Amino acid sequence: MKLFHPLSIAIGLRYTGAKRRNHFISFISLVSMLGIALGVTALIVVISVMNGFEQELRARILGMVSHATITAFGDNVRDWESVLAEAEKDPHVVGAAPYIEREGMLQARRISGAMIRGVRPELESTVSDVGKSTREGSFDLLEAGKYRVVLGTELAHTLGVSLGDQVTLMAPQMRATPVGVIPQMRRFEVVGLFEVGMYEYDRGFAFVHMSDAAKLFREGDGVTGVRLKLDDLFKAWRVAQDLTNRLDGNYSVRDWTQQHSNFFRAVKTEKLVMFIILSLIVAVAAFNLVSTLVMVVTDKQADIAILRTLGASPKLVMTVFMVQGLAVGVIGSVLGLVFGVSIASNIDVIVPFLERTFGFEAMPGDIYYISSVPSQLRWPDVGRIGVLSVLFSVIATLYPAWRAARTQPAQALRYE
Repeated sequence: MKLFHPLSIAIGLRYTGAKRRNHFISFISLVSMLGIALGVTALIVVISVMNGFEQELRARILGMVSHATITAFGDNVRDWESVLAEAEKDPHVVGAAPYIEREGMLQARRISGAMIRGVRPELESTVSDVGKSTREGSFDLLEAGKYRVVLGTELAHTLGVSLGDQVTLMAPQMRATPVGVIPQMRRFEVVGLFEVGMYEYDRGFAFVHMSDAAKLFREGDGVTGVRLKLDDLFKAWRVAQDLTNRLDGNYSVRDWTQQHSNFFRAVKTEKLVMFIILSLIVAVAAFNLVSTLVMVVTDKQADIAILRTLGASPKLVMTVFMVQGLAVGVIGSVLGLVFGVSIASNIDVIVPFLERTFGFEAMPGDIYYISSVPSQLRWPDVGRIGVLSVLFSVIATLYPAWRAARTQPAQALRYE
């Protein structure tokens, strides 16, 4: 006999929808169903919001960090023009730009250290979004020989400067003068302020023209490296491997996953832990079915005895109650999937509505760089959550169904 015989399915579904003399059992069944639905809904919404934050953080980080970077071992990249040309031959490379990056000290009303990046504005726009993120002034005002600088908004606030002010940039290189050895320094005019929404960059980066940086840091014709932007950031590792093979052994190609592997690994771990914790909520709700089905089995002792007397096997009886428990679990899972997908898909509407209704701000812009609650619904996650919920329901039905299958007709009918 097959495990799920049509007769067992029919009886199990009839028990699920039938009115019971004991209304408490019906109430517990409803609570179990709603508990599964609530757990599945919460799991989908939380995972979707975490996916949204992960995507938002990745977009902001990659707005400043290239998809791949070519550097030389132990030295600057001297023939960067040929390296850039070789990189652009790859069909997945949509932008390439040289850069010089060194640490420096900025002084105005106050003093602060920063990472100084020398770029060519016309090429930098092809590999990063810093030009689009310029809130005041213009990134294109960086010109060779003009000694101009674009600062992060937080860095400008720390230095106490605004557009048109002068800052002194001191390099770690030293130069000899009649009064002794002093640091290499130069005054720069602030022509732009950018804000990418990541404190690490808004507080710690300043951009100058590459030729000005080469003179200040005495780099000559070399650059620190060449930054690349790809048409698909998830192909960065393969492109990096191809470029490593095509270039000679003096060059190293690193993709964005290597440069920020710890951060994205931490985000992934956090999402996994949250998934496990919320899955336990679904598991608790699903295992409420155990108590429900135990009471149903006790209530249906006479029916079980009659089925056994008419020739039903223990396997068929077990299947009847597995179908009943599974029906409750599936209905709860489907309701949870519907509610979860609906909420996760409209979180950008629901959160502002709640903020207006109750007069609060979930993520104030003056505290958080991400001032809205992002959400990204991924159907593979929805599928996994649905399967997990149904699986918990199946496991929860095993003991009550097994107990029903062991019922002895004579003992069950003795007190009827």
